[in-house]
Amino acid sequence: MFPSSSRAEAVLLGVVSLLALLAVFAPPLAQAPHFHDFADQRSWLGLPCALDVLSNLPFALFGLWGLHVLRRVPAAALDGTQRRLTALFFVGLLLTTLGSSWYHWQPDDAGLAVDRLGMVFAFAGLLGLGAASCISARAGAALAWAILLLGPLSVGVWAASGNLLPWVLLQGSGMVLLLVLAVMPPLPGALAVRWGAVIAIYGVAKALEQYDTAVFAATGQLVSGHSLKHLVAAFAAWPVISALRALGQNAHQV
Repeated sequence: MFPSSSRAEAVLLGVVSLLALLAVFAPPLAQAPHFHDFADQRSWLGLPCALDVLSNLPFALFGLWGLHVLRRVPAAALDGTQRRLTALFFVGLLLTTLGSSWYHWQPDDAGLAVDRLGMVFAFAGLLGLGAASCISARAGAALAWAILLLGPLSVGVWAASGNLLPWVLLQGSGMVLLLVLAVMPPLPGALAVRWGAVIAIYGVAKALEQYDTAVFAATGQLVSGHSLKHLVAAFAAWPVISALRALGQNAHQV
């Protein structure tokens, strides 16, 4: 049995509050000292770290494709909150393309802050959509606003003090939330995204990121784990686009 919407909203509020307290009072977490030392630093046609830069293009392609598919979904088929959150997710992918490309052009802390700020919008849209689809529209909107507020704050804390913990909590708890949503049925009329597929894609992307150098060596220095991470992570948009296409087709058939 799954909790009622009001109970689930209360649980979500409690979890967000607990994470905020942990971010403030838990011991700080430092970023790895060689974080910017990616395996593939080759240039191409004057473009530094070429593959790590160019591999961000799929984020933009999926973002544009998603906005196109969303525009074709009839207004009556998707409520306003879910439509806005879905649009925020796809716009976040476009911002991720810009931020991550900027960072990988010349990897340093300043560029990484820009990269993470772009990702905040994608997180807010995706997690807000998940909450709106399985808990309530009010929960989805509130969660998205919380992430849009706390995300930049966590990046600012890291930039000012070196404490990465708030950002890690934001990312990690978001994936745990999607894991919970994967076993919850969508609300009637909600966008039926396969959240389990999103989690699986994210897990593969994180593994590729973790084994950046090992993948680079295993492929005979053809491509690094981090470049492949960008390509794989972009496909996390596919379950959302697939759900939108199915919703639009069903609406047109009615």
